[in-house]
Amino acid sequence: MTNIIEVKGLSKSFGKVKAVSDISFYVEEGSLFSFLGTNGAGKSTTISILLTLLQQDKGHVTVNGYTVGQHDQAIRQEIGVVFQDSLLDPLLTVKENLAIRASFYGMTRQERYAAIHRVAEVVEIASLLNRPYGKLSGGQKRRADIARALIHKPNILILDEPTTGLDPESRKNIWATIQQLQKETGMTVFLTTHYIEEAANSDYVVVMKEGRIVAKGTPEKLKNDYSRHRLSLSTDQADELRRLLTLDEFNFNEEKSLFHLPLTHTTDAIPILTKFAPFISSFEVKKSSLDDVFITINGKVVHHDAGIR
Repeated sequence: MTNIIEVKGLSKSFGKVKAVSDISFYVEEGSLFSFLGTNGAGKSTTISILLTLLQQDKGHVTVNGYTVGQHDQAIRQEIGVVFQDSLLDPLLTVKENLAIRASFYGMTRQERYAAIHRVAEVVEIASLLNRPYGKLSGGQKRRADIARALIHKPNILILDEPTTGLDPESRKNIWATIQQLQKETGMTVFLTTHYIEEAANSDYVVVMKEGRIVAKGTPEKLKNDYSRHRLSLSTDQADELRRLLTLDEFNFNEEKSLFHLPLTHTTDAIPILTKFAPFISSFEVKKSSLDDVFITINGKVVHHDAGIR
């Protein structure tokens, strides 16, 4: 598969602050790619360089064969962006907003008309075209924002925390739209999100911390590398269960009357439950998640409200 984005040895400083320090990664064409990092990790700086809004100090960045710093105008044609904060005018209708955006690409009146109705059908906002953008619901606004990003038929769609502030049902609908769009067009989607579970659907994930890449791989690989499944046992015979687990040299952590045992595979719980059944009052097998990965990498729980930036 072709790499549509390649970043090699990228660095950027602001005075004495190193926002990005010698990072390298790639994005495969047609993939769903997630780029994550806590506040100050350097994610926003990296994206700004990709979008040709900021010049790097060192490193080489290409977007679909075009080099950042040399072919910036061509790169802007390749990318559509949905920013966290909308750029659309709340007083204008959705159609008027899209027409203005289309005019930036030198489209004729007929081409603008065709482009507006094309993207309206893709993101299912045809019935909203004549409504003021400011009167739309949060989910409807986000659909209009995606339509704006698609108006010039980009090969890459960058989504900067696209579901922030939306209710669960709107988030679900937006993701259904994005996944359908990717399926139908084969478009590359570059995602940043502070809802960690959204990254679980990615083909590849890169995690940044303090300007450096600290983890990368498929969601499954990250879960295997940075977290483990866990068996939790509840007991009314803590002393005896503790003695037996220690005698059999099991690795476990104890929390009041709960015993937590790491598992390589969830099925590893079966012989443990069988052997210690007389001493177990209840149990739970928890599969590792990307939340566990972030807890391990960052050394603390990453709350949704605190965000990934």
